Amino acid sequence: MSKRIVFHGENAACFSDHFTSLVDGGAEIALLPDQLATEEDRDAYRNADIIVGVKFDASLPMPERLTLFHVPGAGYDAVNLDLLPKTAVVCNCFGHDPAIAEYVFSAILNRHVPLRDADNKLRAGQWAYWSGSAERLHDEISGKTVGLLGFGHIGKAIAVRAKAFGMQVSVANRSRVEPSDLVDRSFTLDQLNEFWPTADFIVVSVPFTDTTRGIVDAEAFAAMKSGAVIINVGRGPTIDEQALYDALKGGTIGGAVIDTWYAYPSTDAPTKQPSALPFNQLDNIIMTPHMSGWTSGTVRRRQQTIAENVNRRLKGQDCINIVRTASE
Repeated sequence: MSKRIVFHGENAACFSDHFTSLVDGGAEIALLPDQLATEEDRDAYRNADIIVGVKFDASLPMPERLTLFHVPGAGYDAVNLDLLPKTAVVCNCFGHDPAIAEYVFSAILNRHVPLRDADNKLRAGQWAYWSGSAERLHDEISGKTVGLLGFGHIGKAIAVRAKAFGMQVSVANRSRVEPSDLVDRSFTLDQLNEFWPTADFIVVSVPFTDTTRGIVDAEAFAAMKSGAVIINVGRGPTIDEQALYDALKGGTIGGAVIDTWYAYPSTDAPTKQPSALPFNQLDNIIMTPHMSGWTSGTVRRRQQTIAENVNRRLKGQDCINIVRTASE
């Protein structure tokens, strides 16, 4: 008998294309909306063998046959693990690290190679960066230092690319990372006051936990280089919201590129600012809508991970990227 696989919500549906061809023995696929408004939708959810979704809470029907709950991304903070049936293995997936590393270097290169500004000015007849004058020099990233707050999948991918550009790499991580061909200097999280001043660019990719909430605070900004640029591709609240705004408005640091935020759209409010503070009025920040990891390559890699775990679960084999094991 083919298994019933539910893709719950708009995010999960992105991974459903041609999914049956990836499942051994085929599958019965149902695409359900984020809001399960009809009894038919709720029954389909309740009777699923496998659910792919970004959230689970008490507002959703209890799945009665569930063997696998798969988050189609890395973060599972919206999944109440205590409420999910104990019969289900819970897994997540990554695959976003190449995309996020490219985003980070787009941000870094944009800082030092002013293609857009040069283009705009030349269209107006202004030869702003023309070679031959010291006043028209622009900078380069070779020899600069990127500081990685977090050295998981994303941090490692950034370090590889940093070395290709001739950069130095400093790392601050919960467990100590030994210096290597990728890492020049290493700190633990109790040494952050020593870490902050080492970098020209600081990339935040730590997960959001009680320990990391506001880990980048006013004291951190005060310890950074005056021209430092902070890039957040982790979770918004890992950087203290007010401290970030004050550091940018007051010129404590050179700038910021922020992709993860403090407020997100909802069905009731599809258009909104990503913070209660007026970041949109500052000229030393680039604001993007949590897009850094959302590429065609990420979707393809994550779909393959989800399919592999579905096949492993159907065969009684151990899954990969397990968040919580089943008790059967």
